[in-house]
Amino acid sequence: MKTLVLNASYEPLGVISTRRAVMLVLAGKASTVAGNGAQLHSRSLVLDAPSVVLLNQFIKVPHRRIPLTRKSALERYGHVCAYCGKYGDTLDHVIPRARGGTHTWDNVVIACFRCNNVKSDRLLTELGWKLPFELKEPHLNMASLISMRWNDPNWEEFTEPWRRHELQLAG
Repeated sequence: MKTLVLNASYEPLGVISTRRAVMLVLAGKASTVAGNGAQLHSRSLVLDAPSVVLLNQFIKVPHRRIPLTRKSALERYGHVCAYCGKYGDTLDHVIPRARGGTHTWDNVVIACFRCNNVKSDRLLTELGWKLPFELKEPHLNMASLISMRWNDPNWEEFTEPWRRHELQLAG
């Protein structure tokens, strides 16, 4: 079981095990905001298992960049080929590295095996292809990342306002 952790400002910080969340609550470092319906029993105590906990003190979180890895790119683009729209599972450099392209968010997309082989080390203009979107570094906050990785409907009321706020800033 997983538990959503909220900062004292109600900003989503991350997801931890329910066991760890119970330890935070018992230590007085967090309080339960929502339960998941299950109960945890010890020798002398019965607790409702937390689904969402709120930290009692504000934690300052530095802005972090999302590293460009195969896994992070697949998550960002949802395993969809940028060229044909079908299932994609390979990284492709829009401007090939052999032609001076960089391994950065503004030059990497996901491609299916077929499109990646057809494109090879050519430019999109040479093939007459166009990308259906603009390439740029992702500007995801923790709420967006949590929503992508853990699709828990009980957490939407806590993550959705922060996702909307992030979209307004990026827009």
